[in-house]
Amino acid sequence: MAVTRTESGNVERLAPADAEARPGRARQLAEAACREVGQVILGKPQEIRLAITCLLGRGHLLIEDVPGVGKTLLGRSLAAVMGLSFRRIQFTSDLLPADVVGASVFDRERARFEFHPGPLFAQVVLADEVNRATPKAQSALLEAMEEHQVSVDGVSHPLPAPFFVIATQNPAHQVGTYPLPESQLDRFLMRVGLGYPAEPLERKLLRGEDRRELLGALRPVMGLAELAELQAAARHVQVTDAVLDYVQALVRFTRESPQFELGLSPRAAVDLVTAARCWALVNGHPGVYPEDVQAVFPAVAGHRLQRHAELALQGTDAARHVLGEVPIP
Repeated sequence: MAVTRTESGNVERLAPADAEARPGRARQLAEAACREVGQVILGKPQEIRLAITCLLGRGHLLIEDVPGVGKTLLGRSLAAVMGLSFRRIQFTSDLLPADVVGASVFDRERARFEFHPGPLFAQVVLADEVNRATPKAQSALLEAMEEHQVSVDGVSHPLPAPFFVIATQNPAHQVGTYPLPESQLDRFLMRVGLGYPAEPLERKLLRGEDRRELLGALRPVMGLAELAELQAAARHVQVTDAVLDYVQALVRFTRESPQFELGLSPRAAVDLVTAARCWALVNGHPGVYPEDVQAVFPAVAGHRLQRHAELALQGTDAARHVLGEVPIP
C-alpha cells in the first residue's frame, strides 16, 4: 500500500492498486511523489515531474548542471520515495569498467572464479559526474542501459528490475571533463537541468536543515508492484494519428532544417512518444495531447540535436526553437 504526506506532515495511505492503473490514480501517485521529493529539492516541481516521467518510461535520466545545485540529492530522493534500492558511483579519471560492473575473483576454496557484482547492480544507479571518467569507463554503462544486463568473461548477468540510471554531468567547458559521445547521449530518454534556486528558496535553504539530513524522513509513496503497474499502463495511453502527425512534423523539421547537422533519430522519435505517454499519465490525461508532447520535447530532444556552429541556440533552447517553428497540425 502506498503512503504520502499531507501538508501538515501527517502520513496518509492511498488505496491499493486496481487491476488497471487509471489516469487519476497515476496523477495522485505522481503528485505524492513530487511532494515528498519537493521537501528536499525546493522549487523544482517541473524537473521532479520530468524525472518521474522518465522512470515510468523505463528510460534513463541525464542531469546536467554546475556542481552544488542538488543533482545528487534529486537522485537519492527519487529512489527513496519510490522505495527502490540505490547505489552511487563517483566517476573519476582513473575509474575502470570493472569498478562499475564488477569482476570475477578466483575462489581458492572452490577452485573457480566467482562473479562479484559492482555498484551497477541496484534499481536506481546514480552515475555521479559521468563525464569526468574516460570514454572506456563511460562505455561500461552502454550495455547496462540498453540491455539491462552486463557481460563479464562471456557470461551475462541480469540487472535488477526496474533499472534506472541517473547520470549527472558537469558543463563541458569545466576542467577535467570528457564529452559524452552521441551514441551514449542518445541512450538517455531525457536530460534536465536544475539551475540556481530563487532567492526566497535559497534563504530557506540557508535557514533550514541540511538537505541530506532530510533524506531519512522521506517515505515511499508506492511499492514495486504499483510502479510496475504504472509503467505498464503508460504503454497503453492512447496516441491519436493527429498527435503522431505532430511528432513526425517535429522530427522532420530537425532533419530537414539547415540549422542542424543531424536531426532526431528514429529512437528519439519513439522516446518522444514514450515520454509524452508517461507525461499524460502522470497528469491524469485520458490520452496524449499536443501539450504533452510540447512539455517533454525539450528534455527528450535537447541533448540529441546536433547543431551547426553558427547556430547560437543550444540544448533545450534549440528544442524550444523547433517547437516555435512547427505548428500543431
